[in-house]
Amino acid sequence: MTPPAPDEGNSAPEPPFLSLHTAVVLLTAFVIGITVGCLTALTQVPVAGAALAGLTASGSSVPALRSLIGRPQ
Repeated sequence: MTPPAPDEGNSAPEPPFLSLHTAVVLLTAFVIGITVGCLTALTQVPVAGAALAGLTASGSSVPALRSLIGRPQ
């Protein structure tokens, strides 16, 4: 037996998990963190220190990116 088909006419579309603005800000912060972490690792710092530098750069860039990247009108 196959399950009954859902009634498509009465269901509202599900909202996205993240808005486009949030996704762009977090992706950009991730790229900044990876870049800072890799550049720090190239300076012969221990891996834990490089990871901490990348996490710090990523976290501290989120508020600045949030204000710099404008929301769509």
